Amino acid sequence: MQDPFDLDLIYVIAFCLGGLVFAMSPFAVVHLLAARKTRNYANKTDQVVECGMDPIGDAWIRYSAVYYLYALIFVAFAVDVIFLIPVALVYDRVFPIRDFVEVVIFVGILSLVIVYAWKKQLFEWTRKPHVP
Repeated sequence: MQDPFDLDLIYVIAFCLGGLVFAMSPFAVVHLLAARKTRNYANKTDQVVECGMDPIGDAWIRYSAVYYLYALIFVAFAVDVIFLIPVALVYDRVFPIRDFVEVVIFVGILSLVIVYAWKKQLFEWTRKPHVP
């Protein structure tokens, strides 16, 4: 009779190998499909390049730092939702009040991010004129 621990170890190794293959497959596909032709970039060193394409016109756009702060706050709350979904799914039926209080404290601490950003006036989208 086989030990259940050995079977669990096989599953763990299989999932790790599967994750490694899943993570490395985009690199392998890009390596196989990438163009092998080299170009002479000596005359384009001062040019702005986005996604490997030549820019059309004056393609340099400066974004305000506020845009990135909005993006960071969005990402922070998106990650927090990812943490809250499993908590809601395995909500303990023995101590529901304690679990509810823990979730409220967690969301309350997260709301302090919004209050802090509001107090620092990060949500005011003021556009400064671009002076070359």
